[in-house]
This record gives sequence, structure tokens and C-alpha cells, in this order.
Amino acid sequence: MKIIMISLDSLRANRLGCYGYNKPTSPYLDKIASEGVLFENGFASDIPTEVAHTSIFTGKVGLRTGVVSHGSELTSLPKSTEWMPTMLREAGFTTGAVDNLYQLKEWFARGFRYYINSAGGNRWIDGKTINQLAKPWIKEHKEEDFFLFLHYWDAHTPYLPPEEYIPTFYDKDKDPYDSMNTSMDKAYNHLAYPFFKHHHFDLLGPVTDAEYINCLYDAEIRYLDDRLREIDEYLEDLGIKDDTLLILFGDHGESLTEHDIYWDHCGLYDTTVRVPIIMRWPEKIPGGKKVNGFIQQVDLMPTILEAVTKQSPNLQEKLSIHGKIDGKSLWPAILGHADGTQKKIYLSECAWQAARGIRTKKHKFIRTLDSGVFNRPPRELYDLANDPEETINLADVNPDLADQFEKDLDNWVQEMLQGKEDPMMIQLRDDGLPFRKRIEKILANFNLTWEEWHANPLRERLDQKIHS
Repeated sequence: MKIIMISLDSLRANRLGCYGYNKPTSPYLDKIASEGVLFENGFASDIPTEVAHTSIFTGKVGLRTGVVSHGSELTSLPKSTEWMPTMLREAGFTTGAVDNLYQLKEWFARGFRYYINSAGGNRWIDGKTINQLAKPWIKEHKEEDFFLFLHYWDAHTPYLPPEEYIPTFYDKDKDPYDSMNTSMDKAYNHLAYPFFKHHHFDLLGPVTDAEYINCLYDAEIRYLDDRLREIDEYLEDLGIKDDTLLILFGDHGESLTEHDIYWDHCGLYDTTVRVPIIMRWPEKIPGGKKVNGFIQQVDLMPTILEAVTKQSPNLQEKLSIHGKIDGKSLWPAILGHADGTQKKIYLSECAWQAARGIRTKKHKFIRTLDSGVFNRPPRELYDLANDPEETINLADVNPDLADQFEKDLDNWVQEMLQGKEDPMMIQLRDDGLPFRKRIEKILANFNLTWEEWHANPLRERLDQKIHS
């Protein structure tokens, strides 16, 4: 048995054709979805990257692992925590990864017999690099039972697609640098600008059209789609496509100017927490299947382990996780015996801002503990049936319903903690928001304090400091 698990970093579900998008971003991903099962309502319970992947490989939400903050120096994952790659290696699988999460935290290399670090000399990792590293490994181990984790970053900022991909998504007669266009002003004058300036905006030049950057995101997805086609066709060339359980998922989505978030992945809105999840396993998973019910990323681990034990019943005891994790197997939903695994999804983030929330079919509730560089009310309540873009906050209009959600959230937190101290409260008390520290470090280079920037975050002030 072969398992290839692919993380599509920052890939937003509703920017793919198979999730209803009307632009040609994902013809090959759509093909894969048509050959397997597409989960229409998959969610990232913990965001962003670091905490999402920790949850995926442990099958536990952040409150149970203690890892709730991305970029924090305080977090650690005990070596006693069950870790899926380790379990599969001990069950006899050859385990490999083409990934760079080890650059963030050491535990992401655990369990891999072969860990190929894709990090290069800059922040941007091209999908071609992933394929160049992955293909020889696949060929070398194609006769073995293996688990391979691939991590593609093309949809992550900075959006730098090859030039030939851009015209499909951006009108060639438009000028993205037209000085008369002011749609980028809010992004340039945002409190987060000092951080994004160096990593994103400076790499694109003085863009004035915000839609151009959205189109670059689409072009990156199309480029990623071609890289996935390349790796999938390689599996076919090697004759192992039919033997391979292929799992593709987004670790989180991306906000493209919505909710005052400019090309980043914070906020517990659906733009960021609803993610694509697609599985294909010829002859084992019915083609063209769609699951509408709620599922979450922690469900992937028990799904993979159940698939392994079905193929090799002798591994049942070795791979037993009953009662130890929060995820539930997706196989009942895949085979039509259930509609998803959850009635509601509990949400969490602690990087740019600290917040928790609840997502049901009808509502979204968000409680913000520290809004960081954003202007957020302490409570948000959205009627998703009438306001799917989450623009009308009903928390003050319907306080009783907001109170019910808040009580539900409190009860869930206490159930997860089982008397332990809340790791998010520890983070905020002892070290603050991880990404605020990044901005403060950048501002310090220009003799600006957080308070000064917060009071007057105009781009011109920072640019004047830089050029003085």
C-alpha cells in the first residue's frame, strides 16, 4: 500500500473549480476530485500552518496537544504524543517527506525515515522543487509500502507565478500600476504593512490594483495544478497510481482583502477556515463522490490508519488510537453510511490575533481575545444562511444567541483542557501575540514603536523613515 498526503498551503476551497469557482484555476485537481471523493465542508480547526499540521499529524485539536500558537517560542510537543508518521514507520511503512516545516518546529521531522528539507535560500518554494525532490524518492521506493508527505507552497504569499500564467486571470489591457487606481490604499496603510512590505509588496512593485494581486493568487493555483498533474502522471508512468491512496488538503485558506485581511490567513472566517479536502484511491473510493456534512482536518489521521488496517488486519493493535484522539474516521461518510463527522466545528487561532469560534450550518460565532493589528469586536455572530460572506455582525442584535454560543465554547474549552491551564492564555500572558513581536522588531529598525505605528499607520511614515 502506498499513501501520498499532500498539503496545499494557503489554498482556499472556493477558489477551485470543483468547489464552484468559475475561473480555470484547477482543471487537474477537479479531475482528481471526479475520480474520488470531495469533502464540500472541510474545516481547519486550528490555524495557521504550524498548528494546523500539528493537529493533522496527531489527530488532536490544539487544546489537547497544547500547540495553539503559530510562531511561538513557548510551544512544544511532547515526544510521547502519538504522531502518525511515527506510527506508520513502526508499522513497517517506509516514511518520507518533502517539506520544510522542520524550519518552524523540530517535531515535524519526527517519524520520517527520509526527511528531504525543501527550504532554499529564499522564502518562496516552487512546486517544481518539490517535484524534483519527490520523484526520485517515489521511483526508488515504488516497490515498498510507503507514506510520503509533500508540502506545496505555491498558493502562499508572495504570489510570484510564471508570467505566462497571469493573462488567463488578469485583463492584459489593464495596468496594475495605474496611479489613478486607489484600491491598494487600505492594504498599504494597514497596521500589518511593515511585515508584509518586506515579504510581499516589495516583491511585486508599486501595485495599485488590488484585483491584480487576487489574480496572481489564481495564477499560482493554476501553476500548482500543473505541478500536481506532473506528479500524478508520474505515478501512472511508474504503474503505482491505482495502488496509491492520495489525500490532498489545504492547511488553511486565504483572505483576499475580506474582513480587512490583505492576502493572509488569519481570522476565523470561512475564507480562511474552510479548506479543500480530496481523497482518491482507485477501486476503494467511489469516483465522483461528494460529502456535504462537516469534517475537520483531525479526521484525516484515523481515516488513514483505518485504511491501513483494512489492508493489513495484523496491524490493528499497533495502530490502535481508540479514545486517544479527537478525529473520526471518514470512511463511513466515504462509503455513504454517514454525512460527515461533526455537527459543529470549534475554531482557534493565535498568531496575528487570538480568537476562538464555533461554526454550525447556520451560524458562525467568534470571540476575540486579542485583536492585534486588527479592529475586531469582542464577539461576532453571523447568520450564514442570509450572510454567507460574514459581513453583518449580529452579536449585539441577538445577544441571547451569542451568549448560548459563548457558553458552548467555554464548555468545550474546559472539556478539552481537563483541568490544565489554557495554552492560549499562557501565550498571551507570558509572550503576547507571536506576530506582533515580528512587527515590533521591524519597526524598531526605523525607530518606531508599536504605539506610534498604531496611532498613525500611514505607509508614507514608514517609507520616509526607510529613506531618511
